Amino acid sequence: MKKMAVLGLAALMACGMVTSVSAEEAVNLDVIAAQYGQNTADWWANFVEEFNADNPGINLNVEVVSWNDIYTVVNTRIANGQAPDILNIDVFADYQADDLLLPAQDYVSEETYAKMYESFLEQSEIDGTVWAIPDLASARALYYNVDILEAAGVEVPTTWDELTAACEAIKAYDDSIYPWGIDMTTDEGQAAFAYYTWNNGGGFVDENGDWALNSPENVEAIEYAIGLVNSGYTNSDPANDTRYDLQDMFGAGQIAMVIAPNSLPTYVADGGYEVNYAVASIPSNNGVSVSAGVMDRFMCFDNGYSDEELAAVTTFFDYFYDDARYSDWVLMEGFLPATKAGGEAVAAADESMAAWVDIVGSSKFYPTAKAEWADVKQGVIDAEQQALLGEDVQTLLDDLQAEIAG
Repeated sequence: MKKMAVLGLAALMACGMVTSVSAEEAVNLDVIAAQYGQNTADWWANFVEEFNADNPGINLNVEVVSWNDIYTVVNTRIANGQAPDILNIDVFADYQADDLLLPAQDYVSEETYAKMYESFLEQSEIDGTVWAIPDLASARALYYNVDILEAAGVEVPTTWDELTAACEAIKAYDDSIYPWGIDMTTDEGQAAFAYYTWNNGGGFVDENGDWALNSPENVEAIEYAIGLVNSGYTNSDPANDTRYDLQDMFGAGQIAMVIAPNSLPTYVADGGYEVNYAVASIPSNNGVSVSAGVMDRFMCFDNGYSDEELAAVTTFFDYFYDDARYSDWVLMEGFLPATKAGGEAVAAADESMAAWVDIVGSSKFYPTAKAEWADVKQGVIDAEQQALLGEDVQTLLDDLQAEIAG
């Protein structure tokens, strides 16, 4: 950011002594935001226009970047000494471990901080300090095409054996339909790892919170997922078909079943699709279905701010988390809110969303507070993609565990 040239400019403007701010005097505030769907870029464009009109002492710039590219873009900026002021992304712990972030309460007002669900704030806590604040959340469930399953004569699967049988029956009914959707791309590959390992009694860490990437349960889970691909039961290119590709295929009736976030209905409707779908629990291999909760964040990089610059960051978050504006943000793409008022507004606007608020509260979350998470996330995606090419899952996860755990 660029420091204000006139000390106390905001106070002078409030008194009417200064009526305009030149480009040289304004604080520049740079934000990188993740692209959530078809409406994200337009929403941010409107936000920037309104924010700059209401805050003439601040020049806000928001760059919306796809999930496939955002990690590369951010890490390149950091390496070049050009970290953004504010970042909207899922990971945070590696940035905190490199001493790049400010504690959240250094730049979030007490009023805005108090709006947020404590359980969400805890997901960004390291050694008693919260380093990022929740942007929004989502929970995942099984969506299925009612008409296709009925035509194929299968029930909604609740176990892996039932899932395999359902895929076989759907394939026999109509070979042009993909029975099951899998995303092992850089966009959502870590989610695929979670879906299968958590529903096989495994996961990223053990009961002590230590990395357990090569556990027997994990190896079995990923081998099962790869087996679905190799049997022709899934979309043909899981290494490149993103969640949005899968959601488009589901909306078009090309995929019968897919694990997706609670925002899928909004995505399908915005895409102009008409599909008869229903929602169920994610199939499990150990009798306990686990939903994946995903929470994204805002964080502020420690760029050596002046008091005026830090105040501009605070102004940004107060403006964003205004109850009406934040509720509009959450409803725009059909996500779950991170604030209490947002939760009430979402439930009031759509009764079906109230149940999702409860689901995300009981979901498992990625171990994002561990500094190695960014490497683990990319590591499991790499392992999945190598397994799709025929590499041995046990060897791949053994190598990853050795790399991460040392």
